[in-house]
Amino acid sequence: MAPLTLGLWIANVAFDTVGQLAFKAAASGPDEDGDLAHWRAMAMRPWLWLGIGCYGVEFLVWIAFLSLVPLSDGVLLGSINIVAIMLAGRWLFGEKLTGLRVAGIGLVSLGVAIVGAGG
Repeated sequence: MAPLTLGLWIANVAFDTVGQLAFKAAASGPDEDGDLAHWRAMAMRPWLWLGIGCYGVEFLVWIAFLSLVPLSDGVLLGSINIVAIMLAGRWLFGEKLTGLRVAGIGLVSLGVAIVGAGG
């Protein structure tokens, strides 16, 4: 994989992962009474806006990445985001990694490695 393509891929994974984690942090804040109050409180949390910003940048990085690789490879390589988000969710939010999830992480990682090595 060319250095620019690799850099865009890593940036895509990073921005997507940080965006997802920021959204989780925004949604995990203290509960407010009533649905509307909950959504207002969430809209005021900086985590929400960090997530939105990361998604905006990730969109641009993703377009640049897809301009350099075939769509089928790009989508498969992009699936490593799932692994990064699951591992970071475990680390930051204490989410469970069951045996099936760990097996899924292994299979996704193997698939990304195979596609990455073939390109």
